[in-house]
Amino acid sequence: MGVTKEDVEAAVAAALSPTHLVVTDTSGGCGASYEIEVVSGKFEGKRLLERHRMVNTALAPLMAEIHAVSIKALTPEQAQPQPSPPAVTADKA
Repeated sequence: MGVTKEDVEAAVAAALSPTHLVVTDTSGGCGASYEIEVVSGKFEGKRLLERHRMVNTALAPLMAEIHAVSIKALTPEQAQPQPSPPAVTADKA
């Protein structure tokens, strides 16, 4: 069998100590394609490309069997809900 969702979760968790991690198998069950959403303090001060490289490095031992990975890598601050903008009302004069 190919790489499992649990394999991906374990590899990312061990390398990045995430505060939030969601791994979704988008391959229909064969383990060849994943979407990864990860929030880690280790991303602080890193550019997006560096963050993706960190995730890819964590997955390196598994990449021979994975064909596609979509990564959303955020710092804890970026993962916080953003306040909603104030409602705009029309002035009816």
